[in-house]
Parts: sequence; structure tokens; C-alpha cells
Amino acid sequence: MIVVEIIPKLSIGLLNGWIYFVFYLIIFIIVMSTCSREVKKRLYDRSLWDKKIKIITAIGKLFSFANIIMIFLAAIQFGSVEFIIGTVLYSVGLIGLGIAIINYRNAPLDKPITRRLYKISRNPQMVMIYIMFAGIIIVITSWINLIFLCITILCAHFSILGEEKALTDQYGESYQQYKKKVPRYFLFF
Repeated sequence: MIVVEIIPKLSIGLLNGWIYFVFYLIIFIIVMSTCSREVKKRLYDRSLWDKKIKIITAIGKLFSFANIIMIFLAAIQFGSVEFIIGTVLYSVGLIGLGIAIINYRNAPLDKPITRRLYKISRNPQMVMIYIMFAGIIIVITSWINLIFLCITILCAHFSILGEEKALTDQYGESYQQYKKKVPRYFLFF
């Protein structure tokens, strides 16, 4: 039986959480390399965000970075139930993220993205990233990483609110209609 620790034992090792992160980076780089410069610019455009949203986003990124460092240094709990559940969640999140980016890439640049995964979530990339990270955290069995992930998600929520304001300004009524039909995250939320 695996004991969930408040802070995992951290050490440099070949069988640490960095393995999951490397697979994520490989998939992300491959998928992003298929995107045009315009798609990448639209994906990372924060020019319409106000200063408050940028600060909250920066705080979230600090917690995310701390989480990643700890994941890199935490041992994977091979063979446990947590390993299986976490790896399944991680895989669902990683595959879903790849699909969400491809859906984003294939959408027209002059309209809100409303097809494929974007029919069930206005933010499928974020949802999939957090499912993926939740899976890794289950594999390394760490409460502090879960807390850091929750803080990151909370900060990201405010980033998403800023992004939605910018998208409403950019696309007007078509984005308002989309917001009425599709939940921000998943199902009803």
C-alpha cells in the first residue's frame, strides 16, 4: 500500500516524474510544430489582458513551476493502484491535449473556435493539461503537489476570465452565443 505524503521524498533519479513530463514535452513540441505562426500567435496572445489578470497568471505560473520541479524530483510509485490510475489520467490528458491543439490549429483564424472538443468545453486545452498533471500527481502521491495544482488552476481560472473578455471584445455576439451553449470547462461548469 502506498502512503500519500505531504511532501514527497525528492531526489535525482532515473525513475522519477520527469519521465511523464518528457513525454508531454515531446507530444507538445510535435503538435505545435504543425501549427502556423498565426495560430501560435493567437494561442499565446495576451495583449488584451489587464494588469491584474497578468499578475494572477504570473502567480499561477510560479506555483506551476514549483509543481514541475517537485514532479521532476519525485519517485514514481510503480506497480501500485495509484500508478495505474495516475497513468490512465495522464494518458487521457495528454491525448486530449494533443487533440485540442489540433482542433485549435484547424479552426479559422477569424472566428471563435467552436468545433470538435471545443463543442464540449470552451477551454479543452486547460482541462486536459490539468487532468494530465492530476495523473502525474497521483503517480507520485503528493499532497503538496495537489495543493500547488489547485492554486495553479484557481489562478488559471482568472486568466481564462480575462481571455473570455478579450474574446468577447474580439468576436462580439458570435462568442456570446458560443458561451451560452458550451460550458467554460466541462459539462456544467
